[in-house]
Amino acid sequence: MAAQRTILVVEDERTIADAVAARLRAEGFAVHCASDGPGAVEAARRIGPDAVVLDVMLPGFDGLEVCRRLQAERPVPVLMLTARDDETDLLVGLAVGADDYLTKPFSMRELTARVHALLRRMTKASAGEPPIVLGDLEINRAERRVTRNGVEAHLTPTEFDLLVHLAGRPRTVLPRERLLADVWGWADASGTRTVDSHIKGLRRKLGADLIRTVHGVGYALEVDR
Repeated sequence: MAAQRTILVVEDERTIADAVAARLRAEGFAVHCASDGPGAVEAARRIGPDAVVLDVMLPGFDGLEVCRRLQAERPVPVLMLTARDDETDLLVGLAVGADDYLTKPFSMRELTARVHALLRRMTKASAGEPPIVLGDLEINRAERRVTRNGVEAHLTPTEFDLLVHLAGRPRTVLPRERLLADVWGWADASGTRTVDSHIKGLRRKLGADLIRTVHGVGYALEVDR
C-alpha cells in the first residue's frame, strides 16, 4: 500500500485554511496547517511535506520568504496562493521557487487538480534511468541532481523537470505552449510567463548561456548532444 502523501497548508485566514484542509483530506492526503511564516518553516522542517499550499500574505514574514527558506533547505513542490492578480507578485513568487500559483478566489476543484499535478511530476518513474550527459551538463534523474562543470545546482522540482524536458531534445526549439502542456500539464497557454520565470531560474543557477530564447516561439537547450 502506497504511503499517504502529506500536504502543508499555510494560510492565516481560518475559513480558507479549514476549507482547503478539508478538501485535501477528502482527496486522501494527510494535512497539516500553519498560519504564519515562522510556523510554516518550523512545520516543514518537522513533517517534511510532499507539497506545500502557501499563501503570500502571512504574519511574521510573508509567503515569499517562506518559499525562499523552504527551497534553500529541501526542495519541495509549492503551490502559491495570491489575493490579487498582480503579475509582479506572481513573477516574484516563481522566482523564489514556487512551482505553480492560484489567484483568490479559486475553486477547490482547481486547487486539488494543481496539487495532484505537482505530485505526479515528482513521482514520474526515474529509477534505473541513466544520467543525461550533455557537454558539461549532467542530469541524474534517479537522484534528481544536476551538475554543470562538476558544480551541483540546487533546482526546485519544477526547474528540474523543465530542464529534463529540454534536455530530451537538445538544440531543438520547444514552444512555450508545448512546455506548459508537457511539464505543467496545462491545456491552455495562459501561463507562458510561468515558463519564462522558470527559465530565468535555470539560467541564474546554471549559466545564462545554457538556454537560448527564440523570441515569440520558445526555448532551446544549447549544449552538445
